[in-house]
Formats: sequence, structure tokens, C-alpha cells
Amino acid sequence: MGDFKFDRTAFKMMSFQEADNANVFHKDVSYEERLRQAYYLISQAYGFTMDAQPKLDRGYFISRKLNK
Repeated sequence: MGDFKFDRTAFKMMSFQEADNANVFHKDVSYEERLRQAYYLISQAYGFTMDAQPKLDRGYFISRKLNK
């Protein structure tokens, strides 16, 4: 992978009030819409779509009962 540079133009300093007003996950947005938007951002970051979702590797984690 190549080196990535931090894009300082993507963000700006804001006061708490400005940041609160710019929040896209405001209280009037339903949880369903928040989850849909979060899933979209995750899919863009990791490069997959709803049609081609990554498979969960179930052999990676092992679960067992704790004996007491």
C-alpha cells in the first residue's frame, strides 16, 4: 500500500454549536436511517456493495463455555 497524506481541506475547526448543527445523525433521524447511512460509509471504506458483501470467516474465532 502507498503512503496516505492527511487531507486537511476535508475538515475544519468548528465550535460545539456549529458541530452540533452539522451533525447528520441528529435526533430526528430514525435509527434505521442511521444504520443505513453507517453501513453505506463502511461499504465505501472497505470497497464492497450490498450485492457483493464479504463473507464472515467463522473459523477465525472460537467460542466455548467457561466451566465453573
